[in-house]
Amino acid sequence: MDQSQNLYTKIFKISERNFDQVALEIFKYQSKNNLIYKKYLKLLGINVERVRRTREIPFMPIDFFKDFKVMSGNWEPETTFLSSGTSGQQRSKHHIRNLPFYKNVSLRIFNHYYGDPKQYHIFALLPSYNNVLQNSSLIHMVKFLIDASGSDLSGFYFDDLGNLEKNIQLAKSRKGRIILLGVSFALLDFGEKLPTNLDASIIIETGGMKGQRIEITRKELHSRLKSSFNVKKIHSEYGMTELLSQAYSKKNGIFSTPQWMRIVIRDIYDPYNTVTLGKTGGLNIIDLANIDSCSFIETQDMGVLHSKQYFEVIGRLDNSEIRGCNLLIS
Repeated sequence: MDQSQNLYTKIFKISERNFDQVALEIFKYQSKNNLIYKKYLKLLGINVERVRRTREIPFMPIDFFKDFKVMSGNWEPETTFLSSGTSGQQRSKHHIRNLPFYKNVSLRIFNHYYGDPKQYHIFALLPSYNNVLQNSSLIHMVKFLIDASGSDLSGFYFDDLGNLEKNIQLAKSRKGRIILLGVSFALLDFGEKLPTNLDASIIIETGGMKGQRIEITRKELHSRLKSSFNVKKIHSEYGMTELLSQAYSKKNGIFSTPQWMRIVIRDIYDPYNTVTLGKTGGLNIIDLANIDSCSFIETQDMGVLHSKQYFEVIGRLDNSEIRGCNLLIS
């Protein structure tokens, strides 16, 4: 068993007590075996052997996934996830060494928040993804859940709102709860065209207007969806191509993380420093499931850390992608 395989087995045994120990072990592994991260650390002047605390680990700019092949070790990918994007836009690439591991991560996280998928009929409303079935991390994750649910009604409905509404009504007459998961603009469209009483169901928005609608705040989005579907709260999912883990929110856009994931808020004026609880800054993410790429990512999202495990995403940083890439290219 190589070192990465050994690290796979540790991820699901992580607790608050041993998180730092495993994070440092993965950092040391990636600092040696990830050529891009290794070069970045060298350019920052980081002495890897002197890094003894999680808070001392540098975060790699997320745009490196667009410009470089971010891989820890020498292996052939089983698949490569691509970020969504408009025509001509450079897309992030996340090379996946072990797809069953990603499935295991996704199902364990879902089980933690919602229990066994077999309890649900899972309806996916993801019209902007209908041409990227083979390379979307979100599509893969949702397919794992759909398959695990075992319901013949579970599935991808893309832009087929009529069939979606019909099968939701059918699901309401059966055992099991309903989960309707979709991108923001599609859920809004469905709610406006075919408002449906889903008072006993779970609505999960994954964000994203995808250029289809004017951007609105999450608070406004949730208000409209609650009205359209007659529910008291809207759930949210936070994930991205560059991560293998997801965070979920059960109300008010306050997310919590699985045990192998941690959020750090950086100072937007000094990205190598962090800010205190309740202060707005850039989101840095530790995703220890990213064993085969990079587990320490500086994202372009802005957020607030409310406690060690709970955080809020409040927007995007502008023009933040140049700093790290220019440093590495130079």
